[in-house]
Amino acid sequence: MNPLVAAEAGTARSIDGTALSVNVNKVALLRNTRHLGIPSVVGAAQLCLQAGAHGITVHPRPDERHVRAGDVHDIAALLRDWPQAEYNIEGNPFHNLMGFIRAVRPQQATFVPDSEGQFTSDHGWDIAADGARLRPLIDECHALGVRVSLFMDPVPEAMAAARALGADRVELYTEPYAAAHASPAQAQQIERFAAAARAAQAAGLGVNAGHDLNQANLADFLRGVPGVLEVSIGHALVADALAVGLPETVRGYLRCIRQAAAA
Repeated sequence: MNPLVAAEAGTARSIDGTALSVNVNKVALLRNTRHLGIPSVVGAAQLCLQAGAHGITVHPRPDERHVRAGDVHDIAALLRDWPQAEYNIEGNPFHNLMGFIRAVRPQQATFVPDSEGQFTSDHGWDIAADGARLRPLIDECHALGVRVSLFMDPVPEAMAAARALGADRVELYTEPYAAAHASPAQAQQIERFAAAARAAQAAGLGVNAGHDLNQANLADFLRGVPGVLEVSIGHALVADALAVGLPETVRGYLRCIRQAAAA
């Protein structure tokens, strides 16, 4: 493995252990409803970084319904002025993702098994079905100095297989936990995700998490699933920002991370 990847050189780190990467796709979606260039996707990313976010995530889908190719490059240019922050580009490596990885070389590529017209990410990789095709693309990312995270369902038995492909991390798909939060099923879901995280860490993988995490459920998740290196949050964060603004919203999510760490 490329030593830059193995050491995760320059990796953004929260002092509380979990980094917050803000997904700006929904800012781009709003921008795309008019031809005025507002709100600015780069401007939103900059506000998030100024408020303390540890990184920026984009998911440039082939139909460009939110983040567009130009945004990917513009945010890369912005992040050159923020060397302590990370750039995470996610998407399906069998569609358009690899072109961005080759051109931009972000700190992290998150491989997501979306179909081209999929509404939103809703499942993780099937390693048995897709592993042979994923392996050379993971190897290519490593040759470029890019860390690879695989979007995965919380299935402990799948973690060793993800590591065997060469993945550096997994991003646990957290919608089932979010749907169960504050219900009798919450404890069961927490244990399910904790078991997957333990299996990933035992296999040598770092653990990220994302999808439907918000200020109401984030701290509980991080308390129950220790060792999460990064959470990627977009939809709920942008929705909260409509009420109080991006900087205060980012600070709110950072408070959730600190609360979990203190517990």
